[in-house]
Amino acid sequence: MMAAAENIFEHVVRDAVDEEFTELLALNGVRVERIVSTGQTSPPEFWYDQAWSEWVLVLSGSAGLLFEDEPTPRVLTRGDYRLIPAGKRHRVERTDETELTIWLAVHFGSTTLNQETVAANEVSE
Repeated sequence: MMAAAENIFEHVVRDAVDEEFTELLALNGVRVERIVSTGQTSPPEFWYDQAWSEWVLVLSGSAGLLFEDEPTPRVLTRGDYRLIPAGKRHRVERTDETELTIWLAVHFGSTTLNQETVAANEVSE
C-alpha cells in the first residue's frame, strides 16, 4: 500500500516568530527543505556564507535577496528561483509581511553537506 501524498502548503505555522525550516528529503548529498517566512529578515550585518550551493524557489509570497557584491536586493515573487553558488555571501533583506513566503530550498555540492546528510539518515533509520 502506498503512503498518502504530503502537501508542501499544509502544516504551516502562520504566526511564527521565527522562520520555520522543515526538511523534506535528505539523500545522497542533497537536502530539500521548505522554509516558511512571515516577515523575517537576516539579522543586521549577518551574511550567509555556505560551503554548499543552494537553489531556492519562492512558492508563495515574496522576498528580497541581497548578494554582498550587488547594490540592491533581487526581488523574488511567486515562481521566481535563483541558484546561490557555494561561497556566495547573501542575506534575506525582507520577506512578505502580509502573506506567507514559502520557499523550496535544495542544498547540494558539499562534502560537509554530504556527511551531515548521511549522519541524519543513519539516525532516522
